Amino acid sequence: MLEKLARIENRYEELNRLLFEVGDDYQRAAELNKERAELEPLVEKIRAYRQAHKRLEDARRLLETEADAELRLLAEQEIAELEEEMPALEAELKKMLLPKDPRDDKNVIMEIRAGAGGEEAALFAADLFRMYTRYAERQGWKTEILSANEIGIGGYKEIIFTIHGHGAYSRLKYESGAHRVQRVPVTEASGRIHTSTATVAVLAEVDEVDVNIPETDLEIEVYRSSGAGGQNVQKNATAVRITHKPTGMVVTCQDERSQLQNKTRALSILRARLYAIEEEKRQAQIARERRAQVGSGERAEKIRTYNYPQNRVTDHRVNLSIYNLPAVMEGEIDAFIEALIMQDQAERLATGEAEENDDRA
Repeated sequence: MLEKLARIENRYEELNRLLFEVGDDYQRAAELNKERAELEPLVEKIRAYRQAHKRLEDARRLLETEADAELRLLAEQEIAELEEEMPALEAELKKMLLPKDPRDDKNVIMEIRAGAGGEEAALFAADLFRMYTRYAERQGWKTEILSANEIGIGGYKEIIFTIHGHGAYSRLKYESGAHRVQRVPVTEASGRIHTSTATVAVLAEVDEVDVNIPETDLEIEVYRSSGAGGQNVQKNATAVRITHKPTGMVVTCQDERSQLQNKTRALSILRARLYAIEEEKRQAQIARERRAQVGSGERAEKIRTYNYPQNRVTDHRVNLSIYNLPAVMEGEIDAFIEALIMQDQAERLATGEAEENDDRA
């Protein structure tokens, strides 16, 4: 680890030198500044660790060589404090050194679909959409609906939307999976509690350069968009349906008034889905090589339950329950996200330590 820390410090100093020499190349200066800003918190922690390590060595040396009782007592106290402080500093450094998901800084495309439960599932999908838009507002992020398939009573069979904001994917990627609700539906006359589900997919929005899709792989159809009940709401053919031939994946967009806008949005969704598929393949390969799966997500499992009679929301992955369901539905989901981040870091640290032990063996 010490060699890696030294390389990071050297790169940080090199960036400082390059910024001094860059001159009027503003694009290059912006790139260097970005990399420097990303390294700066880590370098500060490295230097704090080195300083603490040096103080510990100095205190131990003083204890070995000093005859004065008072100075020896001070050295013993400092050794005790530093021996308690050092493991925490080292643990923080290891977390900061974990490989960063290249998608973490990306904007997000979220897809929410009603699952089992009919109209109640569609209403729950609408509740989840509202929860995530409220969360985005709390973070200062912007949301925009790309595509929506509504039902007459205010629910969604499917809704796809973007969330634009720095680090949106790093926070929301843990929301992928099946969400379950337990409550008395508004459509239920007898007052029985029903269980319904909705699925959430969180995709990193990617640029065209990140995913190259040959035109020959696409089948693009245009048609007149339709509103609720199927009636045509546009005289011109502005809705777009894109089929990705190699995978059979189909994306439709009809909410915009121009064919070009709908095509652009449909391609954006398609790129994000294809990127996610390739990233999952890559992660699976890494898992096989490491002999331990990292960040699997297991989308088939129900990740969270929203129990209205008990005023409880439980995330089953971290066994965390919050007894304030209205607040959660208003977007207060940071407690779950922080717990999931900590679990993910702990699992990756454990995997890394196991690999180091294997290498030593």
